[in-house]
Amino acid sequence: MQKSNRNVIVLKAVACAAMVAMLSQSAMACTRILWNDNKMGVYVGRTMDWPTSTAPRLMVFPKGISRDGGQFDGKIVVKENPAKWTSKYGSMGTSLFGMGTIDGINEKGLAVHALFLKVTDFGDRDASKAGVQAGLFPQYILDNAANVNEALSQLEKIQPVMVGSQGSNATLHFAIEDASGDSAILEYVKGKLLVHHGRQYRIMTNDPTYDEQLANRAKYNFVNATRETPLPGNTGPKDRFIRADYFLQMLQEPHNEREAVSDVLAIARNASVPFYAPADKHDSYYTTEYRTALDLTNRVYFFELTRSPSLVWAGLSSFNLSVGAPVMELNPDDPTLAGNVTGKFKALDKTPY
Repeated sequence: MQKSNRNVIVLKAVACAAMVAMLSQSAMACTRILWNDNKMGVYVGRTMDWPTSTAPRLMVFPKGISRDGGQFDGKIVVKENPAKWTSKYGSMGTSLFGMGTIDGINEKGLAVHALFLKVTDFGDRDASKAGVQAGLFPQYILDNAANVNEALSQLEKIQPVMVGSQGSNATLHFAIEDASGDSAILEYVKGKLLVHHGRQYRIMTNDPTYDEQLANRAKYNFVNATRETPLPGNTGPKDRFIRADYFLQMLQEPHNEREAVSDVLAIARNASVPFYAPADKHDSYYTTEYRTALDLTNRVYFFELTRSPSLVWAGLSSFNLSVGAPVMELNPDDPTLAGNVTGKFKALDKTPY
C-alpha cells in the first residue's frame, strides 16, 4: 500500500473516532433561525458549535448519485434492509468530517439542519423500514424530497439508525424547511418520532426536547419590548432559544437579499458561543466554529468560518447538477476566500459519502 493511501486511511479513522466521541459529549450546541414572514423570500441562519474543528467542506452533489444508508466509514452498520437510493435532486451543503451532510439545501429549495440532542433515541431496529445511518439521514432528505411535506412522507418508510463506537452515540435532531416557508422539527425520543410541523416553528437549539423549549418560551412576553427588556444571556440552549426568537421578532422588511442575509446572520452571531465560554463544566468548551445562511428562494448558500475574515457564498444554480456531473468541493478554511466562490470549487474523483 502506498504511503499516501495509508495516510488517508489513518486520517479517516481518526476523524471517525473523533466525530463519534465528540457527538457523545453533552457540550455540543447549535442554533437554527428561520425567517419566513417577510415579503422578499425565505432565509435561514445556523450556527455550528463544536469543541474542535469539524473539518467542514462545502459540497455540491449532482443528482443521480447512488448511496447506501447502511454504510458508515466503509463499514456495514445496517445489516437488515439498509436504505439504498439514487438522488433525485442536486444539493449543496457543509460536511462533517467528510462523512455526512450536517447542513444543506437542494435544488428545489428544501433545506435540512442536524443539531445535537442528548435524549435522541431512534428505538430498536425495525427491519420493516429501510435503515439509514444517522450521519447520512440529512443527505437522504435532500436527495429525495422537494419540500417539507414530501420529506415527512419519506419518514414513514425509513428509520434512522444510531452510529457509534465504544459506547458513544451520534444523537441528533433535525430541522427542515422549504422555499414556501414551511417548517418541521424532527425529534426521536424514546424510540418515537415527534414532529412539530408548521411555519411557526422557526427557532431550534438543543436540549431539552422541543416541547419543553416551547413551554419555556411561553413564559416570556416581548410585546412593546425595549433594550431594557430582560433576556437570558448565557450560552445554554434554552437561553439561545429565547434570544434568537426575540431578535427574530424584531426584524423589519428587507429591501434586498443582502439585507435579509445580514439580518439572519446578525441573530446567528448573537446566538453564537464565544471562544472558551464554559459549557456544562468549567473546563469544557463548545465554540461556534462557523455560521451558515441559506436563501431558499434563490438557492444561495452562505458560509462564515468564525476565524476567517470574510463571508463566502455560492449559488446552487451555477453548478452542473445533471446526472454524471462531478461532485464539487471547497475547503472554506482559507483567509483569502471572500464573496462569490463558485469558481473556487474543485471536482472530486469519487463521491465521499
